[in-house]
Amino acid sequence: MATNAATKMLTATAASLTHRRPLTCSAARLVPQPPDLMRWVRREGGFVHPSLKIADHTSHGLGLLSTEPIADGSDLIALPDHLPLRFDPQDEPESALGRLAARVPVELWAMRLGLRLLHERSKVGSSWWSYISNLPETFSVPIFFSGEDIKNLQYAPLIHQVNKRCRFLLEFEKEIKSLLEGIASKDHPFEGKDVDASSLGWAMSAVSSRAFRLHGDDSDVPMMLPLIDMCNHSFDPNARIVQEIDTGSSKMLVRVVAEKQIEQDTPITLNYGCLSNDLFLLDYGFVIPENPFDHVELRYDGALLDAASMAAGVSSPSISSPEKWQQEILSQLNLIGDGAVLKVTLGGSDLVDGRLLAALRLLLCNDEDTVLNSDIDALKSLSAEAPLGVPTETAALRTVVALCVVSLEYFPTKIMQDESILKGDASGSTKLAVQFRMQKKLMIIDVMRKLTQRIRTLSKEKSAA
Repeated sequence: MATNAATKMLTATAASLTHRRPLTCSAARLVPQPPDLMRWVRREGGFVHPSLKIADHTSHGLGLLSTEPIADGSDLIALPDHLPLRFDPQDEPESALGRLAARVPVELWAMRLGLRLLHERSKVGSSWWSYISNLPETFSVPIFFSGEDIKNLQYAPLIHQVNKRCRFLLEFEKEIKSLLEGIASKDHPFEGKDVDASSLGWAMSAVSSRAFRLHGDDSDVPMMLPLIDMCNHSFDPNARIVQEIDTGSSKMLVRVVAEKQIEQDTPITLNYGCLSNDLFLLDYGFVIPENPFDHVELRYDGALLDAASMAAGVSSPSISSPEKWQQEILSQLNLIGDGAVLKVTLGGSDLVDGRLLAALRLLLCNDEDTVLNSDIDALKSLSAEAPLGVPTETAALRTVVALCVVSLEYFPTKIMQDESILKGDASGSTKLAVQFRMQKKLMIIDVMRKLTQRIRTLSKEKSAA
């Protein structure tokens, strides 16, 4: 299905450039004046620290703020067992909702919980209505981008994921209508209301951007945590989630605890995870500038590596035609043979995918005994001190730098062009797409800079020796 066709039915406003929530205090909610969320949590038996409020912050957007200093270790929020919204299809496999959830692929877990969210949104008198009515009316995730803005991402792996989700929503809409056709009103999971691709996209986005997967319980079922999901993201958070189970009743208590002294007018932040910008944008609708966990994906391909090594001036016939002993190690790295995983990455905390680095080192080394006597984990580690010698290390790193150049050439625009768009009056979704691709390019350039510095250091060490 073409990109434009897949997204025409999923149109909404998007506005976010960094990790600000794509909402302001006056932004549209599901209802114009929703109930007070903090008051509802307290009324339902939960705890909310008296020095917390929901407000807009310059750097983080809408979220929880401290109105006065809060001591390290203080409880900020506590939710009793009945307040988290969760759904395990295995608990009700024969219900219409359970049968619908069973048709959702495992990787789209957010849609499974999204069905429960739509069920509660449709139900008159739902006990979660005070929470649901406070959810945003729209989200800034890419499934709501125009076809043109999806193209503006300029990054094939993410575009593939966006189109995959759009196609799923359009097809799932048809499945739902078919499954629910003629169902008795008392058994209808959405109180007889029509559910289309747009409402499914809203529910899936609400869950993916706000739900938590807490580990430690037997089921590991994702859940939406009212009010806790108003905490914004930071890689250096000032709070953390603690999950407690009452052994006597098996009931769960979810708490948010201050990790450090929190000063007045400070946003309450949690770490959503050490994720790439692909996942932050796809699931949360924002991009993290200078994200230390961002990376680009490449396909391990002998022809590509051969071209990169030639460009780097270190070409070796082994790259496109490895010897038998080299093939055996490549098989151990799962880069050739049945079931090989060919996706490799540049960037992130390791700078270079360990399997890619090991492959280049062994393919550019002519000494079979040296390679066979080396530990494979050392070959995969950039921190290892030139495990196969300085000449091989230099050749491998120069080839990776050339791969970075190739990766940059996949983007049709330059950084200066991106910056010009961001300074203009483009739409929020356009700017978000441009911000995403610009951060990819800046990350690749940073990898090149760090690897070039390492090459220079190796050259100095060789000269000193």
